[in-house]
Amino acid sequence: MSDTVQPQQPAATEPPPHEQLGALRALWRLREYAGPAMPAFAGSMAAALVAQLIALTIPQVLQQIVDGPLADGDASAVVPLAMLVFGLGAAEALLYALRRWLVVGPGTKVEARMRNALYAKLQDLPVSFHDRWPSGQLLSRAVSDLGLIRRWLSFGLVLTGANLVIIVVGVGILMSMNWMLGLIFLVCSLPLWWAGWRFEGRYSEKSRLSQDQQGDLATAVEESVHGIRVLKAFGRGKHALSSFRAQAESLRRTEIEKARLDANIWVWIMVVPTVALALCLVVGIWLAANGQLTVGELVAFFATAAVLAWPIESIGFMLAFALDARTATDRFFDILDSENTIVDPAEPRHDERPRGELAFSNVHFRYQDSPDRFGDLLDGVDLVVEPGETMALVGLTGSGKTTMTALTTRLYDVTGGSVELDGVDVRAFTRDELRRHIAMAFEDATLFSASVRENVLLGRPELTGDAATDPAVAAEAERVLDEALRIAQAGFAYDLPEGVDTKVGEEGMSLSGGQRQRLALARAVAAKPAVLVLDDPLSALDVATEARVEAELRSVLADTTALIVAHRPSTVMLADRVALLEAGRVTAVGTHSELLRESEHYRFVISSFEDDERRGVETRPGLETRPPSSGAPRPAGLEREEAAS
Repeated sequence: MSDTVQPQQPAATEPPPHEQLGALRALWRLREYAGPAMPAFAGSMAAALVAQLIALTIPQVLQQIVDGPLADGDASAVVPLAMLVFGLGAAEALLYALRRWLVVGPGTKVEARMRNALYAKLQDLPVSFHDRWPSGQLLSRAVSDLGLIRRWLSFGLVLTGANLVIIVVGVGILMSMNWMLGLIFLVCSLPLWWAGWRFEGRYSEKSRLSQDQQGDLATAVEESVHGIRVLKAFGRGKHALSSFRAQAESLRRTEIEKARLDANIWVWIMVVPTVALALCLVVGIWLAANGQLTVGELVAFFATAAVLAWPIESIGFMLAFALDARTATDRFFDILDSENTIVDPAEPRHDERPRGELAFSNVHFRYQDSPDRFGDLLDGVDLVVEPGETMALVGLTGSGKTTMTALTTRLYDVTGGSVELDGVDVRAFTRDELRRHIAMAFEDATLFSASVRENVLLGRPELTGDAATDPAVAAEAERVLDEALRIAQAGFAYDLPEGVDTKVGEEGMSLSGGQRQRLALARAVAAKPAVLVLDDPLSALDVATEARVEAELRSVLADTTALIVAHRPSTVMLADRVALLEAGRVTAVGTHSELLRESEHYRFVISSFEDDERRGVETRPGLETRPPSSGAPRPAGLEREEAAS
């Protein structure tokens, strides 16, 4: 758990900071991922186009039937032409099946490439990015948005292209049949394009709002599921439901507004062609009555118009589909366009096995978007942890202890000064190498939905996966696993239903807090780092278990540099030296006994730890404490500490 207050997250529904692109330009950006599948999409579009061209030839055959055999009364001549219509219809059906078959596989591969790229980007982006973005927003982009883009590429793009060509060809055929009827049909269709232009601007805004609200709703569901124990314990289920209903109602109103806009465009799409056909029918009957048009030509004209009905009616649906896909594309690139401020150097430093000296040199840090009036959280920290030394870091809540530990592995980057490993700025290493040299265990232990073995050996990829099929590697993996579990006093793992191969469930919630902490500590120990950074990893353990863990840790820390955030006197005793962090600076460094003698603030901090232990309450971030004034009574228990020193 962090001991610092994070900046407030911005509203998830705010528009992205980058300039919004036009629909075509935004969708054009998908070519990087859709490029390998474009031949399949083009083939599918060609199949759809040929199928509809075949459909346009059928009215021509009908004209021949009406003006030929039916007009002459020759029934036998109808059969070959009827068989031709049947054959054309069968070919059309086969081509539609081919259209679908061509895009199913390639479309899913495009979605997979985009999802892999998104996941890789999320893994690469710094922690500060994840501090600002709700997880539900990221989840909705990775699942629903990419699924929408895949459906548009496989269905919307293909049919939009084919339908536009068919509309142009079909109108040309109508004009060739009779220029007057064709012109009436064309002029009456012009309002559709005007309505579509107005529809795009309004619908795009509502589409973006809807998808953002879906992300907010996903965040609410995720939070309530993860916090179900708290909600039940405090009887706040109805309150959570009320909040969820409010968000769901907001999304419902947006969806209704989208449906209203969609309905408006459908009115134009349904009414305009119907009016056009009605006018064409009146004029066509008049032309046929005056001998300027045969009955067969009139039948063919309206049969062709019927074939064009679906492409014309699809304009509204396809336009809405394209606008939804455009919004999903914008949301996808919101993530991919996010700047990563923590990157690997152009010419990285390589060190096979550092000695382990960890130094903070005039370190300054403030969280992104933190108001200027708050100043730097770390304001010129200077501290050197010698190779093989165990340094305890103590201070009141909010002094910046957790932030200091996060700077060692570049979860955040300093805003001034430097953190150095063996005299080399940590920014000179690649992030992967740096994090092999420095391992962390956090107070808020996070496990993954995997086996105990996979969680503990997470930092040793050379001992897992395909490599573990080698008997020698498998034996080494077992040795490392056993040692790490022994040191962390996590032997309970062997008693689980499937032993160390038992899956611990999402975030390890099937285990107790103390069990999760011990497995997280085992994970850090198993990584065999040169520097071990522990952010109060024993807070959930009882005193007896903590004592056993500390006894085992001494063997590990004998040749490993360690920086330990301490909230208990017993944890402080584990250290060779102690650093006192006060108001963003290290104000004193020495042994526990030395600081008890020389620092009043240190005595206050330690006594507050003692008082909490006496009351059976952990020191937790968020409990504000203040040191006594110089004339205040000495805290209870202080005399006992001084006597012990």
